[in-house]
Amino acid sequence: MRRITLSLFNILWLIVGLQRIIELGWAKKNADWMKQQGGYEVGSKHYPLLVNMHLLFFISTFIENLWRSKIIISWWWIPFLIFIFAQALRIWCMVSLGRYWNTRIWIVPRHSPCVRGPYRYLRHPNYLAVILEFLSFPLIFGAVVTSVVFSLVNLFILLMIRIPIEEQALKQGTSYEEVMTPTRFWPKQKSE
Repeated sequence: MRRITLSLFNILWLIVGLQRIIELGWAKKNADWMKQQGGYEVGSKHYPLLVNMHLLFFISTFIENLWRSKIIISWWWIPFLIFIFAQALRIWCMVSLGRYWNTRIWIVPRHSPCVRGPYRYLRHPNYLAVILEFLSFPLIFGAVVTSVVFSLVNLFILLMIRIPIEEQALKQGTSYEEVMTPTRFWPKQKSE
């Protein structure tokens, strides 16, 4: 049973790694399209911080798991289910945004902000998916310290740096304020 579980964990690592590589390629393709539409990038100075944080997150999860001698926690399936939910939410966000999805902040002036899919309910559902990933992925492998530390760092970077930059750029370059309410999370419902 332990060997089967370890094999499943190895497969999970492989899937997540491939997913990230594919996402970076998709983000580049989308960025090229947005640039052709007159789009521009905002907040590029903090992007290396995000990339390095994500890279260190995966390295830390791996090292902490090795340090714990690859001990498999008995409740690994709980964070695994949370992680699967986060992946489903992440894919829903990507599909809903289509060509506008990116790992960077791209603004295409005069284009309407997305209010499809999970964006009907939350302003930043993709960031919720990332928050859930940072919390759950390390816990699958018993990396509790990584889960706590990187979840806090991620929250700080998202809430204090990334989201304010993105919201300001969306307000300046699109009809964001017309579509979204002044509240933090919920978009305005269009009256028929």
